[in-house]
Amino acid sequence: MNTTLHISSSRLGSAFVARIEKISGQKLLACYQCGKCSAGCPMAAHMDVMPNQIIRMAQLGMQEQLLATRAIWLCVSCMTCNTRCPKDIRIAEVIESLRETALRNGQRDDHLKIGELSPEARGALPPIAMISAMRKLTS
Repeated sequence: MNTTLHISSSRLGSAFVARIEKISGQKLLACYQCGKCSAGCPMAAHMDVMPNQIIRMAQLGMQEQLLATRAIWLCVSCMTCNTRCPKDIRIAEVIESLRETALRNGQRDDHLKIGELSPEARGALPPIAMISAMRKLTS
C-alpha cells in the first residue's frame, strides 16, 4: 500500500514538473543546485524560499507548498538569475509560470489571459502578475 501511495505521489509530481516545463519552456531537472541564482538575486533577502529552492521544490513536485510561497510574488523579473545560471535555465520564466499556475486556479490553459479578467480581478492582481502576463503576451 505504501508503494502505491508513493507511485501516485510520484506521478502527481511528474505531472507538475511537466506542466511547469511546458509553460516556462525550461528543463527543471537540468538544475544541479549550484545556488548562483540565489546568490545574485536582489530580492533574496526578502524571500521565504530562495530561487534555487524554488527550482528544487518544483523538481520534487511540491506544487501546493511552492504555490503558497511569497517568493514567487517577490521576484521582480530582473533576470539576474537567468544570466548567472551555468545550465542556462531561465529561472525567471519558471517563476512566471508558477505565478500563472497560481493565478489560473485550476484552468487548463497555458497562459493567463489578462484581457478576459474583470476589472476588479485585474485590480486585485499583484503588479508583477500583470508584468509577467504582458511579457508572455508580447514575446
